[in-house]
Amino acid sequence: MTDGIKPFSFDTPGSMQVEWGGARRLGELLSGWFSERNLLIVTDKGLHKAGVLDPAKASLAKAGFTISVFDDVVADPPEAVLMSCVAQGKEIGADIVLGLGGGSSMDIAKLVAVLLVSEQELSQLYGIGKVEGKRAPLVQVPTTAGTGSEVTNITILTTGETTKMGVVSQQLYADRVLLDAELTTGLPAVQTAATGIDAMVHAIEAFTGQHKKNPLSDVFACAALKLLTQNLIAACKDGTDRAAREGMLLGANFAGQAFSNSPVGAVHALAYPLGGHYHLPHGLTNALMLGPVLRFNMTAAAPLYAELADVVIGPSNEGVQARSANFVNFMQDLMDRSGAPMRLRDVKVPEADLPMLARDAMLQTRLLVNNPVEVTEADALRLYREAF
Repeated sequence: MTDGIKPFSFDTPGSMQVEWGGARRLGELLSGWFSERNLLIVTDKGLHKAGVLDPAKASLAKAGFTISVFDDVVADPPEAVLMSCVAQGKEIGADIVLGLGGGSSMDIAKLVAVLLVSEQELSQLYGIGKVEGKRAPLVQVPTTAGTGSEVTNITILTTGETTKMGVVSQQLYADRVLLDAELTTGLPAVQTAATGIDAMVHAIEAFTGQHKKNPLSDVFACAALKLLTQNLIAACKDGTDRAAREGMLLGANFAGQAFSNSPVGAVHALAYPLGGHYHLPHGLTNALMLGPVLRFNMTAAAPLYAELADVVIGPSNEGVQARSANFVNFMQDLMDRSGAPMRLRDVKVPEADLPMLARDAMLQTRLLVNNPVEVTEADALRLYREAF
């Protein structure tokens, strides 16, 4: 007799619309979902200047929305960017927030929706479950297939030269999410590869998490990994491949739902110092550390890797260890074929900095506790050296 299912919870945004070209009728969608009409769009200058927002803005204006665009979001956004966006929102009396862009834009949109109406200071929000009360209505529209930020309840902000802090709260889940893969067709191949690998890391780490892994997060993680591995190379080779782009965006979304409920581990813990010190894109830093951490975790995670091998390669009569090795080799080959940089030296990380990176990785206790194998500072240094 088994002990039954261990109690768990699973949270995600209230509603999602999946529609190719859906951004072209965003006004129609939002006007049916919300009564608020004073809209703040949170994005970055690259997307704004490239005209990616134009169809959505035209649709929103036609539907009667008053639109203000904040486009100063940058990668690894600092607190100052958030507070500038909040100030703009308050100045125009925004009563609904739309995050349209990559993970950083959507992360900023989450906290803007809170701070437009909250009397709390930003410093009071850091940590888990510290947000009080309600927020302004929040809609998320991703333009990359990677972070899954549209379905997570966490925002990471840069708080110093190389330090980051997170806000984790139920209020950060969006009210509505629109997945329009047409918005991702202009993404360059290298960025497609890095963000796609980032999403795969989310799925793998959610599936192998120590503490909150659960039957629903497993379903989403497996579905995500299957979609992502099947479509990554096609999306990198032809950015206009609709089927590949839709598969990648849905896969990244599923992975986001998985790791929002079963948090990530050592890959992210070792990736964060790389982003903090060298301002490398988050997806790229995950790609750089995935291979070494997968091999390191095999001592404990082999049975789970074997299950993932059945998902992405197909069922096999081989034993657990062989299937686990097959999975790690499959992932390494996929990353190699994607064209993403694979060595720390390739992105100009100095070898002399590796001990410092290992020390910084040890500060990521929130993530390291989820890893299937304990990671010491000496382990972290070996992993960085392997990635170098």
